[in-house]
Amino acid sequence: MREVRRRITAAAVRVGRDPASVRLVAVGKGWPAGDVALAAAAGISDCGENRVQEALPKIAALAGIRWHMIGQLQRNKARAVAGRFVLVHSVDRRDLADALQRAAERTGAAQDVLIQVSLTGRSSQGGVPPAGAAQLLGHVQRLDALRPLGLMVIAPATADPEAARPAFATLRLLRERLRASSGLALPELSMGMSGDFEVAVEEGATIVRVGSAIFGNRPPADRPAAASAHG
Repeated sequence: MREVRRRITAAAVRVGRDPASVRLVAVGKGWPAGDVALAAAAGISDCGENRVQEALPKIAALAGIRWHMIGQLQRNKARAVAGRFVLVHSVDRRDLADALQRAAERTGAAQDVLIQVSLTGRSSQGGVPPAGAAQLLGHVQRLDALRPLGLMVIAPATADPEAARPAFATLRLLRERLRASSGLALPELSMGMSGDFEVAVEEGATIVRVGSAIFGNRPPADRPAAASAHG
């Protein structure tokens, strides 16, 4: 974790940014609550989860962590998400926004969200096409229980971090256009993962989602995460 923070700092300094403007979200997908607790003890305050059913037991077991929902979200999971996660990164369609609105109304507190944008065309990853982002943002802006704070993207998978730079630059420029058209501040850009977070920071990321660079390779899929050990 110290090494990840060092690399974030170095990337920010290279482009004249304050390293404190970048939030590190440790992605605990596939790892048990005990491993996430070790990360928290080492100074991690924000953790991201991809699956609601995996996240809820961890949330119940671990206090003092700010939880982020970063994975694709089904409408029927909205009620379990609202009020439990400080930020939902993956709002990519109107019906999901509407479901989160209804769920947030029940909690009595506004839910902060990001609009997920797809730059790869892969439907399995979720995301609204860039051409539809303004329309979706406008819809979310009209929902009084949701607070749109910015954009999220999953860059194309590649062995070369530099190959992700165009996606990150595209999201930053899209954010600027949406700021102008919506009047919203949209302070957050959630982009960059273990293989490319330094490039993302250089391109303006305010949130990086880092899993394997902190926790290591995930436990084998055929072994329950709750029983897994390090390595």
